[in-house]
Amino acid sequence: MLNSQLLRFLLVGGLNTVVGYALFAAFVWAGLAYPLAIGLATVLGVAFNFQSTGRLVFGGAPLSQLGRFVAVYVVVYLINVGSVALLLRAGLSVYVANAMVILPLALIAFVLQRRFVFPAS
Repeated sequence: MLNSQLLRFLLVGGLNTVVGYALFAAFVWAGLAYPLAIGLATVLGVAFNFQSTGRLVFGGAPLSQLGRFVAVYVVVYLINVGSVALLLRAGLSVYVANAMVILPLALIAFVLQRRFVFPAS
């Protein structure tokens, strides 16, 4: 069950990435300034991610869990920024540093969501 759930999480994460970037690109194409495009894409992306991850990975997405879902995203963001900062100090480029943390961050996000957001799954 856990391996199947983790695989679905990674696949849905890929879908969520495509949707988020597509929203951003569409907003920029429509003429929005990039800060606004990023903000709207983030808000809509989190809403989409909550629904897709909740339903396709954990079997449901009750709105009562949305706050916890957002909190997990905040924690993962902070870990991401801190990890990249450490790797930059070690002399890596920002592209390599961020690429190196993608998989560990996905695993952390999975564990946090499974434990704190969708624990009944």
